[in-house]
Amino acid sequence: MNTALIIATALLLFFTLLPLVRNDYWIFRVFDYPRLQKLFLNTVVLLLVVFFYTGTLGWHYALCTVLIGNIAQLLWLIWPFTRFGSKQVVKATDKGEENRLSIMIANIYQDNKNVQGCLKQIAKVNPDIIILLETDARWDAETRDLEVSHPHFCRVPLENTYGLLLYSKLELSETYVKYLVEPDIPSIHTEVTLRNGKPIQLYAVHPTPPTPNENVRSTERDKELLLVADMARKSPLPVVVAGDLNDVAWSRTTELFLKMSQLLDPRRGRGFFNSFHAKYFFIRFPLDHAFISPHFKLNAIKRLRNCGSDHFPIYLSVQLEPDAVKEQQPLEVDAEDVAEAEEKKKKL
Repeated sequence: MNTALIIATALLLFFTLLPLVRNDYWIFRVFDYPRLQKLFLNTVVLLLVVFFYTGTLGWHYALCTVLIGNIAQLLWLIWPFTRFGSKQVVKATDKGEENRLSIMIANIYQDNKNVQGCLKQIAKVNPDIIILLETDARWDAETRDLEVSHPHFCRVPLENTYGLLLYSKLELSETYVKYLVEPDIPSIHTEVTLRNGKPIQLYAVHPTPPTPNENVRSTERDKELLLVADMARKSPLPVVVAGDLNDVAWSRTTELFLKMSQLLDPRRGRGFFNSFHAKYFFIRFPLDHAFISPHFKLNAIKRLRNCGSDHFPIYLSVQLEPDAVKEQQPLEVDAEDVAEAEEKKKKL
């Protein structure tokens, strides 16, 4: 029992420290994801050490110290996303429909056959904008009825699990499909005109994850996110970036994206809204995101019912308010952040 507890503590320390290494190789980046799971396991092993370890007092103190240190570091990382953290986006005070924008993001899982379930979920929440990810020609054909309620659209069906379908009730303009980093990984860039006549800039994205069967490094994902961050920061319009970013909300990459884009995360101070994996409750991470510029305040953010995918859809409703920029503060960026971002963008 003592040996097992020592090995378990050493492994947990290793898995906690591994993501701190700034290396793009997947084995370092993938352990960014399970922070909650590591927190749970550290807590369980700490309790086992406290009550069942029978070795020397020195080893007992050492194991407890390591585990408590792990727990403290993990809590520090995820604390901003709990209800105890400070809210980065404040609650909207204006309820006028003319200033409202609602978005539903759904990674539908390309092989998923439950198209009708997805369409029923869309009809239930009735968003202004629908972003469907992993959409192939079959999904494109079977969701064409959305044109009735959402007559403005941009469709990029692909067979490589990176197809995008974007439908909107609101008028789209200056709409482009761009392949920022990889020749088969698209993103949609478009202006959306709100009911008040004011345009906003929307980026719908789905970069590849750092996994052995996709890209063994996070280089492509990180570069795409930082290129979008540059565009978002330079945009003269209010901005929304939405999609499956294949990164968790608390990772170094996502934090760097927020700093360089000067966007806000409405999740901070409200919860994790874990969107993946929908079928395994013990392996869930917040991978689907909607980040907004300080021009918006929040009406609602929620995780929706799964419709046969490995992702839960995410729903966001925001309000464009003139005083919002005075009440909300993006993350501060320093010289080290700028240097790191420039280095990542030069790769490949």
